[in-house]
Amino acid sequence: VQRAQPTEVMAAGAVAAPLLAKGRRVCKEGCPGCRLDQINKTNTGVPYLNFFYVWVVCLCAALPIQSLFPYLYFMIRDLKVAKQEEDIGFYAGFVGAAYFLGRTTSAVPWGMFADKYGRKPCIMISILSVIVFNTLFGLSTTYWMAIITRGLLGLLCGILGPIKAYASEVCRKEHQALGISLVTSSRSIALIIGPAIGGFLARPAKKYPNLFSEESIFGRFPYFLPCLVISALAAAAGVACIWLPETLHMYHDEKMEAIDAMGAQVNGIYEEPAKEPSVDVSNNPLLCLLSS
Repeated sequence: VQRAQPTEVMAAGAVAAPLLAKGRRVCKEGCPGCRLDQINKTNTGVPYLNFFYVWVVCLCAALPIQSLFPYLYFMIRDLKVAKQEEDIGFYAGFVGAAYFLGRTTSAVPWGMFADKYGRKPCIMISILSVIVFNTLFGLSTTYWMAIITRGLLGLLCGILGPIKAYASEVCRKEHQALGISLVTSSRSIALIIGPAIGGFLARPAKKYPNLFSEESIFGRFPYFLPCLVISALAAAAGVACIWLPETLHMYHDEKMEAIDAMGAQVNGIYEEPAKEPSVDVSNNPLLCLLSS
């Protein structure tokens, strides 16, 4: 059996040394996630400004969740959908549940959208949905308009999952717990401020006749003012979204398997299967007998 010379072994090792690891995903040029990683490597402190933007955006997106419940009874009564006063709670339950039904339906698809197209587009679409559909809910003139606008608000406001992922990606690993806790705290504060806004600003023409007349838009739409205030806050948060950096890594994922296979073949990753060494049986009678 011939032994390979040392120079041949070194040459074979050099060829077999992989220059491109199998399955490695290559980021696109100008990848926003890579750019943010470089910034986080140089800036070791807490990203207070990014955390503030996250806190404000999450706060404004969560304000509509509970803001309607202080005046929902009166809204259903004024829409005259219930034939008896005892039925108002029945109809109010469907309006309150419409938002959460939409959230339940769209939570997973929004997470998939954020993983493919980025966290920032998902956040901006969610804020835009608050601006549009929360305002339309305050202008509802029929029961079904109220249900549809609340349902679409929940369907298109898929910010809960992506904002948590964003809060953990916009900072260094040692600050991830702080970022996620800010998301939780902002939602908790929103669940306190939201009902306060709804109860304080609903039916302003009756509560504050010196400021709002019955002929004004707030007199004709008595539940529009709290929705308008929340939508205005959401619009301010939408402006803050402009400065939010994207955290998702953009990869070259077109035909990645073919590219990896080609790179592996070039760099000698795919090796021929080892062949069993041939045995000379001519000088062994027993092996000659068995092989005949």
